[in-house]
Amino acid sequence: MVAELERRYPPIWAEDWDRVGLVLGEPSAPVRRVLCVVDVVPETVAEALDAGVEMIVAHHPLLLRGVSSVAPTTYKGRIVHQLIRAGVALYVAHTNADVAAPGVSDSLAARFGLTGLRPLHTPAPGSPAYGPGRGIGRVGELPRPMTLAELTRHAAAVLPATAWGVRAAGDPGRTVRTLAVSGGSGDAFLADATVAGADAFLTADLRHHPAGEHLAAGGPALLDAAHWATERPWLDDLAALLRDAPGVETLVSDLDTDPWTVHASTPAVDDKEPRP
Repeated sequence: MVAELERRYPPIWAEDWDRVGLVLGEPSAPVRRVLCVVDVVPETVAEALDAGVEMIVAHHPLLLRGVSSVAPTTYKGRIVHQLIRAGVALYVAHTNADVAAPGVSDSLAARFGLTGLRPLHTPAPGSPAYGPGRGIGRVGELPRPMTLAELTRHAAAVLPATAWGVRAAGDPGRTVRTLAVSGGSGDAFLADATVAGADAFLTADLRHHPAGEHLAAGGPALLDAAHWATERPWLDDLAALLRDAPGVETLVSDLDTDPWTVHASTPAVDDKEPRP
C-alpha cells in the first residue's frame, strides 16, 4: 500500500516544510480496508475505528509542526495513542498530492467540467516535482460561460456542502469562461491566476487585504469556498487508486471537518426595515 501511494505521490515532491509519508504503522503489515480523509481529527478517527480499517490515508498532516510530546493528555497525543492501540496505520499525502498530475486540483476541476487543463503554478525547473502537467492548481475552460453570480451558485451546488458555502468577490455580472482552481489555501497564487488569464479563481482561505488588492489591480474575480470542500473531491480519486490493489476495500469519509459550523447572510439593504 505504501509503495503504491509513493509511486503516485512521491514524498520528494512535497514542499520542504511539509511532513508526508508513513506516520504510524508497520510498513509490512497487511492492509485490507482503508479510510481516506482530509483531516485526522477525533471524529474521523472514530469513523475509522468503527469501520475496522487498518489504515487511514489523510491529506492534511497530523504532525506538521514539531512536538515535544505525544502524551495522551495532549490533543494529538490522544489521536496517536488511539491509532496505535487499534493497530491503525496513518499515511499522509499533502503537497506531493497537490502537485501531482492527476492530483488534488484535478479532482476539484472535474467538479466544474473544466477542459484543456494546465497547471496554475508550475514547480521550478530542476526541482523534484517539475514535470509534465504537474503543479499547484489547474486552469481550464468551463463547459459554457457563466456570470460570476451564476458560477458562485453553481460552485455551491457542485462542491460538498458546508456551512461556509461559497462567497465571491468581483462584478456579479462578469462573464467567466476560464476558471482557475486550487484546492486548499490559495491566496499565494493570486498573481498566477492573473498571469494565466483566468476570468475567475476559486480556492479557499482568501484574506481581506490580499483579495482587495488583487481586485483593485484588475485581477480575476475570486470565489472563496471552505477549505475542506475544495479538497474532499480528491478523496474519491484516491480511493479509486487504492481500490486497484487486490483485496483492498477503500472507504471515503464524508464527515465535514470544516471548523465553521454556522452561517448567516446579512439581509440585503432593500430588505432591511427602516429604523424608527
